[in-house]
Amino acid sequence: MTNQRLIEEFDQTMHVIYERALSEASYRATRFLDMLHQRRGLETARILLHASKVSDGYTALWQRGRLDLTVEAVIHDNAKWHPLFTEEELAICRSRLEEYDYFKSTGQS
Repeated sequence: MTNQRLIEEFDQTMHVIYERALSEASYRATRFLDMLHQRRGLETARILLHASKVSDGYTALWQRGRLDLTVEAVIHDNAKWHPLFTEEELAICRSRLEEYDYFKSTGQS
């Protein structure tokens, strides 16, 4: 698979988690959706990962018990996306998920 195709698939996946957050967790992530429209999925993910703290959306999904719908979890849980990110970015995903006890709830390590 070409890198461009992988980027396009990741973009689609980011739109899917917006839709799932809305339908499954009753969370309307309007700022996230705006970012996706302006910057697409990969750049949006990188902006969120390099922010000094987790987004309001991350916190809202944590409060709903749905960290699986965060950008961090989508990236961490599917090795298919790992080539798109640096080791540092992957470590940020893991660190944030650990901090919010994601792995305890999913049985992952």
